[in-house]
Amino acid sequence: MKKTALIFGLVSGVVHLGMTVASIPFIYSHSFTMADVLGWAAIALSALFVFFGIRSYRRRTADGRMTFGRGLAVGILIALVACAFQVVTFEILYFKVFPEFGEKWSACMVDRARAKGGSPQDVAAAEKNAGTFKKLFDDPATNAAVTFATNFPIGLVAAALSAAILRKR
Repeated sequence: MKKTALIFGLVSGVVHLGMTVASIPFIYSHSFTMADVLGWAAIALSALFVFFGIRSYRRRTADGRMTFGRGLAVGILIALVACAFQVVTFEILYFKVFPEFGEKWSACMVDRARAKGGSPQDVAAAEKNAGTFKKLFDDPATNAAVTFATNFPIGLVAAALSAAILRKR
């Protein structure tokens, strides 16, 4: 179980990293909408590896039989490994590769509020949210927590659905 979780978790994390790196040009070109799409697609695609990992585990153990609980455990382990990889790589990317991401994203949040034709109160609220975002992401501990909290729930749902679909008595 540990080997399967490690392999599929790392593959999931590498796929997520690849898509995150692919979104960097969009960040620098101020096309955050495309970066958003790639970011959420990366999370969804990396969650698919939870399914593939559970399926691989089921095929390799106990004559293809697996309970929901065992499948869920394998899926959660895969999601945890993938999330740990994603957190570490995002910390490196955020603080070392593109440290100006926080300023760019904060400015984008305010620009989006203005582009929607928001009232001065809406723009002020967006500025406040952008400041909060930047404070959270500039601290490595909260950056890690927010990154984990963004990715893990999707992995957990993928684990539960995959375990339900793949259980076999």
